[in-house]
Amino acid sequence: MKEYIEERAVQIANYIIDENATVRQTAKMFEISKSTVHKDVTDRLTHINPALAAQARVVLDINKAERHIRGGLATKEKYEHRLQACSRENR
Repeated sequence: MKEYIEERAVQIANYIIDENATVRQTAKMFEISKSTVHKDVTDRLTHINPALAAQARVVLDINKAERHIRGGLATKEKYEHRLQACSRENR
């Protein structure tokens, strides 16, 4: 494996652990795809640093378990925003 890929995998894992970041947030931060983030953390990092991979996996598993809640909150916020915009127009 190329050295820069190994370094990126370690940086990604550290970012996820330090910031309690989701795969989407991490992908945006590093300007790579979500699938690359996932592959780096779950596959490549396991061979490079298994302990770090396990720590990152814990954060990702928690985020996965909570994603339906975040999605619901985002939808609620979206419709509340639309409702506020409509009420301003009707004044």
